[in-house]
Amino acid sequence: MRGDGDGWSRDLDGVRHWGRFGAAGLLLRAPLDEYGGAAVLLQLRARGRADTRGTWTIPGGARDSHESAIEAALREAWEETRVDTGQVIVRGEHVSTTAIGGWTYTTVVADAPALLPTVHDRESDELRWLPEAEIDALPLHPDFRAAWPRLRARPVYLGGDDELHRLAARTLPRTVDLGAQGFVRLYRSGAPRGRTARLTEGPIPFYQKPSEELLLRPDQVFDQQQTA
Repeated sequence: MRGDGDGWSRDLDGVRHWGRFGAAGLLLRAPLDEYGGAAVLLQLRARGRADTRGTWTIPGGARDSHESAIEAALREAWEETRVDTGQVIVRGEHVSTTAIGGWTYTTVVADAPALLPTVHDRESDELRWLPEAEIDALPLHPDFRAAWPRLRARPVYLGGDDELHRLAARTLPRTVDLGAQGFVRLYRSGAPRGRTARLTEGPIPFYQKPSEELLLRPDQVFDQQQTA
């Protein structure tokens, strides 16, 4: 039922968390440039506890009983920012906060094709697409600050020939979920300033060292119709 998740969940230690069935938020990236710049949509909180008002975080809120984390995050993002969720492509999700009693906050990580227009509601004093490289310097919501190192996407550049880059131009740049290793932002090679990646059809190790070339599956680079 719509809205049945609104309300406080009290933890075993007495701490309250918003969302009777947990909560979820949308971390939405969009390209600033083709070879290494990305922006993240953040809101400046107008409401909440005294220690969280005036801090930056992602749009999000309580999950209803029937919703998945993705459904809740997309709904909350639309309600709080009016961003066109029809243009949002979900890349992964991460349980970024877990309370003692089992309450969770799930961050849904997604891409947008451009800096989509937004309209803020009473939850926010401001909405802004902010360069990912500048987020660390902001006054962040405490939970978001704790989760940000795991959620940020470091740039990786796709190696290969001109034909591969031509095909990849349709889907890059994009955020790639590496599971336990976090997220990267994949770009076509231009003038790489960091780690490179290559496609492989072979097995991929569970852990890949950040100092090594990143191995990726085709479905991590191309849309489904391109790999079919």
